[in-house]
Amino acid sequence: MALATIIVGVFGCVAYYYLSNLALDAVYPPRGPDAGRNINKALAIRPWLFLGPAIILLSLYLVYPVFNSVWLSFHDASGDRFIGFDNYVWMIGDEKFRESMRNNILWLIVVPALSTLFGLIAAAITDRISWGNFAKSMIFMPMAISFIGAAVIWKFIYDYRGEGSQEIGLLNALIETLGAEPKAWLTLQPWNNFLLMAVLIWIQTGFAMVILSAALRGIPEETIEAGILDGASPLQLFWRIKVPQIWGTIAVVWTTITILVLKVFDIVLAMTNGQWGSQVLANLMFDWMFRANDAGRASTIALVIMLMVTPIMIWNIRNARKESL
Repeated sequence: MALATIIVGVFGCVAYYYLSNLALDAVYPPRGPDAGRNINKALAIRPWLFLGPAIILLSLYLVYPVFNSVWLSFHDASGDRFIGFDNYVWMIGDEKFRESMRNNILWLIVVPALSTLFGLIAAAITDRISWGNFAKSMIFMPMAISFIGAAVIWKFIYDYRGEGSQEIGLLNALIETLGAEPKAWLTLQPWNNFLLMAVLIWIQTGFAMVILSAALRGIPEETIEAGILDGASPLQLFWRIKVPQIWGTIAVVWTTITILVLKVFDIVLAMTNGQWGSQVLANLMFDWMFRANDAGRASTIALVIMLMVTPIMIWNIRNARKESL
């Protein structure tokens, strides 16, 4: 099925663009007495013809769900009875929602900062060593793993079998070797939240490294040579000359990871399912939608996530446009 989907999708797109282009040229032929007018009309229509399917699909899968979520947030669990702002009142007073907000804010502070910092350091170091390309491949490799796959890997690292059982978790095995008692790490509050964050940091460091490495290589050599002539040390060259020149790229990487963090779901679901004080907004929304079958409350939480993501996305898009000018 996956192979068939790829074949149909790829060749279907190629066929659409090829046939639609032929049809447009047939309606407005680029030859004859009206060739100039036809070419201008075709040039005006062609972008919309090519973008049409994407616009329709985006409207169907992104725009419509937003309006539908707003509508459902004012209705009961079944979505049939209008209840006004009851779902919003419930959300403000719900302890699990407040826990999710606290955890999401904690994720927003820790994960983008450490992922960007580690990525920046990795980019600087790997560009200076002979086996840097191999090191970059190893650091970037977690990006090829799904979030669920990464969660399973790290769940084995944190695994705890209990007293009297042989520990198979890497962390507990290491602790036992050092003479300490193994622990059920994923149940230890609030440290379990940081252990979950470590998984996303491990994944996103490779992304940050690749983007920032390209930015570092784009720094004009003249500025670095000027710093060397002025007697700057390697650390001063890096933090005071190189980093300020790629600050825009750092900000883009930071905000991109921030948007991802706001939607974090897979890791929490697979490792703790929101238990032991580790609940986040996306997982709470999933619980209400698919376990409690309450479309109203789930939609209310979804709108909160959307409102948190939107300003960051707008800033990111504007910053990217400024960078391209």
